[in-house]
Amino acid sequence: MANPLYLACAAFWLGAFALEAGAFEVEGTAGSKLQATELGVFSEPWAMTFLPDGQMLVTEKAGHLWLVSAEGSERKEVSNIPEIAYGGQGGLGDVILHPAFADNRMVYFSYAEQGEGGTQGAAVARATLSDSDQPALQDVEVIWRQTPKVTGRGHYSHRLVFAADGKLFITSGDRQKLDPAQDFNSALGKLIRLNEDGSVPNDNPFQDKGELAKTFWSVGHRNLLGIAFDTEGRLWQTEMGPRHGDELNLNVKGANYGWPIVSEGNHYSGQRIPNHDTRPEFEAPKAFWVPSIAPAGLVVYSGDLFSDWKGDAFVGGLVATALIRVDLDGETATEVERFSWDERIREVEQGPDGALYVLEDGGRLLRLTP
Repeated sequence: MANPLYLACAAFWLGAFALEAGAFEVEGTAGSKLQATELGVFSEPWAMTFLPDGQMLVTEKAGHLWLVSAEGSERKEVSNIPEIAYGGQGGLGDVILHPAFADNRMVYFSYAEQGEGGTQGAAVARATLSDSDQPALQDVEVIWRQTPKVTGRGHYSHRLVFAADGKLFITSGDRQKLDPAQDFNSALGKLIRLNEDGSVPNDNPFQDKGELAKTFWSVGHRNLLGIAFDTEGRLWQTEMGPRHGDELNLNVKGANYGWPIVSEGNHYSGQRIPNHDTRPEFEAPKAFWVPSIAPAGLVVYSGDLFSDWKGDAFVGGLVATALIRVDLDGETATEVERFSWDERIREVEQGPDGALYVLEDGGRLLRLTP
């Protein structure tokens, strides 16, 4: 029989080796525990999505798109990325699959592109992902451009999500210009809704506000860095406030969310902004954060691995350096737990295995399990 002391020492060193290999435990503020396993490290990662076979696509801001194996041990760079306007908050952004990807291998991605006279703007393109050993984007087609292009390198937003009916939603930030969020002649500070080919659905809400406004689904937004549908088909989006007042909004067709007229935060200068309750004509957030969490990626959990959390939202917190769990109950939202390991969380997604996957601003890709 093996010496009990030897077995205890062996178990200790095996556990230490697991931690050194990139695994660690995180306890939430409500007592839940997660096991985090490192799958790889990237340079300024921004977004990720899963292929049907469990492989991942991961974007890096500088303009790199990686095809990553399910366990993270292998990666191949996807070629034929358009020229990227990299700098500040700009670069290669979101990536998602067409709902019929298994048949057409089509992907959609967003990025910042250069304009004239030192201006930049977000763009969304679609392409076919080759299935060769040297992955490439084929037949790249730009289907939307943020109008107008402006100076500065902030608040592009450009998150993407498909609805169950095949309509594409694009978050278009205010580019730190404030007033255009209320201007129907500008696509800044809006949520955009398009057909899969970039054409405009005829049931969008603002049909009498001009041609550009026909692309809008909602207005009065600041910097929308997370967007997801819940299990009942409701659309949620996270939005960075100015100085505090970050928001989780239930997005409603044709609604005005009030920026920059109202906010739960104030300007960075300290100048006060009236709260939503002073102007009931504007849609108020279902949850907001003071002090700021700087919300980024958003997913609504639908898997079985965390069965008690089905229907909950998970928000990546940049300033909060935490993954934040929010209970969604119909049209109400309440923060219930934070998991913090002192890293800025840029992106969160649910994998086909039911695990949660996060990208840290510092570069690590982590798989979170019970």
